[in-house]
Amino acid sequence: MAEKEQSPYPLVPTNGHARSDEESDNGSAELRKKKRMKCVAYIVAFAVFQTIIIVVFALFVMRFKSPKFRVRDASFVSTFNFTNASFDLVMDTQFTIKNTNFGHFKYEHGSVTFSYDGMIVGEAQLGEARARARSTKKVDRLVTLSSSDLPTNSKLTSDLGGGILPLTSNSKLDGKIHLMKVIKKKKSALMDCTLEVNLGMKKIQNVQCK
Repeated sequence: MAEKEQSPYPLVPTNGHARSDEESDNGSAELRKKKRMKCVAYIVAFAVFQTIIIVVFALFVMRFKSPKFRVRDASFVSTFNFTNASFDLVMDTQFTIKNTNFGHFKYEHGSVTFSYDGMIVGEAQLGEARARARSTKKVDRLVTLSSSDLPTNSKLTSDLGGGILPLTSNSKLDGKIHLMKVIKKKKSALMDCTLEVNLGMKKIQNVQCK
C-alpha cells in the first residue's frame, strides 16, 4: 500500500485566528475601561473643585458685613474760643468708612452729630458716595462745635475749667453692598464713638468706638 504523501509544511492550528481575535478584543476592552476610569476621575475632580469654589464663595465672598464708620482724627486750625462757661470751636474732622466686603458699599446722604452730655453741639453732613471693596474711605469735614444751645451748668463749667471737653459722635449711613453688579445687600454703617477735646493742646484724644 502506498504511503500517504505528507505535506511539506506543518499544519497550522485551526484556532489561531480566533485566539488572536480574542486577545485583540480583550486589549480593546481593557483600553476602553481605562478611558472610562480616567473620564470618571476627571469628572470627580471637577466636581470636587467646583464644590470647593462654591464653599469658599459662600463663606467669604457672600458673607456681607456692616462697614465700620469711625472718627479717625481731628485738628483745630481756625476758630478756637472757650471760657469757663462756653465754647465755640471749628474742628477739621477726618472720618473713615472701612469696607471689608468684596463688593463696594454705596451709601446715601447722612449726618454725624456731636453731643455733649446728651445734647447736640455740632453736626457734619456727608453726601452720597461709595467706599470701594476691601478698602477704607476717608472723608474730611469741618464741624462747628458750639455751646450756644446748652444751659449753663456746673458740669460744663467743671469740664471747661479742667481743659477737657468730653463728646460723643453718632451716625448711621444707610446703603447697599454691590457685588459683581448683580447682587445687592442692604447694610448700614453705624458710628458710636466717645472722644475728648484737649483744650490746652488743641487736639482730640481717647477716641473709642463700638
